[in-house]
Amino acid sequence: MLICIPDVLTKAEVAHCRAVMDRAEWADGRLTAGPQSASVKNNMQLPATSAEARELGDLVLGALSANALFLSAALPLRILPPMFNRYGIGQTFGVHVDNAIRNAPGSPVRIRTDLSATLFLAEPEEYDGGELTIETTYGAHEVKLPAGHMVLYPSTSLHCVTPVTRGARVASFFWIQSMIRDESPRTMLFELDQTIQDLQAERGLDDPASRRLTGIYHNLIRHWAET
Repeated sequence: MLICIPDVLTKAEVAHCRAVMDRAEWADGRLTAGPQSASVKNNMQLPATSAEARELGDLVLGALSANALFLSAALPLRILPPMFNRYGIGQTFGVHVDNAIRNAPGSPVRIRTDLSATLFLAEPEEYDGGELTIETTYGAHEVKLPAGHMVLYPSTSLHCVTPVTRGARVASFFWIQSMIRDESPRTMLFELDQTIQDLQAERGLDDPASRRLTGIYHNLIRHWAET
């Protein structure tokens, strides 16, 4: 399931992120990659333990905690602190799959990467190339969203970032361990939740059918959830 989530950050919040990033010191992105990914990775990242990365990561996490579409789609148990990258002209990240287990920088916490997220922090017209290309069951999907918008997709997917040929692609990226480990039941729960919300919008919160479906939704979470 690939989901685009609009307006995770406001334009003012994006502008603040860019201002902080412009004055920060960047490091080679290969420092945080595994051996296989490092061979195809060419970008720059904010050091994960830097004050700038922590400040902006807290901003992103705060926005996610209030985003109903993200919470419905991810059913998050743990979120790895967001990281931040920059692709200049000629930089790219070849086809790879994300590591199954990742450590939170400076912490003993480890998470299983069920979902990957990219939050775009540059407008599409600011750069050429730099599309996030995600392989799915139904073929490859190229994603290039407005600043402040985010894409969420299974971490099991092969994906890449195409070479940037003009400007700079700036983004936040991070991983989520979901309460629902497997993609298929997680997708069904998302679709059920969206259906309940549509019914409530059409018929009101006291609609008997939406109440019954809400009960089914929560009982399925009880059945499948890991906490």
